[in-house]
Amino acid sequence: MSGHSHGGGGGHGHGSCADEHSHDDPERGMQFTLFTKIDKDNVECLNEVDDGSGKLVFKPWDERLDKEKFVESDADEELLFNIPFTGHVKLKGIVVIGGEEDYHPSQMRLFKNRPHMTFDDARAEPDQVFEMQRDSTGDLEYSTKIARFSGVHTLSIHFSKNFGEDSTKIYYIGLRGEFSPAPRQEVLLVSYEAFPNPADHKHSLRDQARHEIQ
Repeated sequence: MSGHSHGGGGGHGHGSCADEHSHDDPERGMQFTLFTKIDKDNVECLNEVDDGSGKLVFKPWDERLDKEKFVESDADEELLFNIPFTGHVKLKGIVVIGGEEDYHPSQMRLFKNRPHMTFDDARAEPDQVFEMQRDSTGDLEYSTKIARFSGVHTLSIHFSKNFGEDSTKIYYIGLRGEFSPAPRQEVLLVSYEAFPNPADHKHSLRDQARHEIQ
């Protein structure tokens, strides 16, 4: 497996990417609520063993240690998630709880607003890449370049390799950031409110024209 030669080589640059937190901090769990803004029906996970299992890793913070729900890669160690949101997200950080020992991913590559990416697409330059550490409790947070990850309507996460096993397992992916509804939905609401009844609208225009003539 090509990933084996790189397996343990991700030891550099961790300090600048991952911040350690105490898992006894109750406030921290409240920050990881973006999973409620994911369009779950349209989440795609490529190379998963069980169809639909990739969606299961987006769950509440207090269920992050639930080992019943997880995704495992199939043909090799790679996994690719396409995650559409129901609006726009300013992404600030990511937590990943991976599989035991060498089943844990060792690299995470992020792409912004590239719907329905394939593994061929993922060969492109990512918007940000992290060399990962093993994390079994959610202590580590990978901080994104916030200016680059504003206005995100689709986030793609490519786990390109692990620490040496033939497959990769992930139990939890937590997303921290700010959410705003999609602008086009707001525009539709405004237009409906402005013209509640076409007949009334015609009368008001006629009255306005008559007023201006006088």
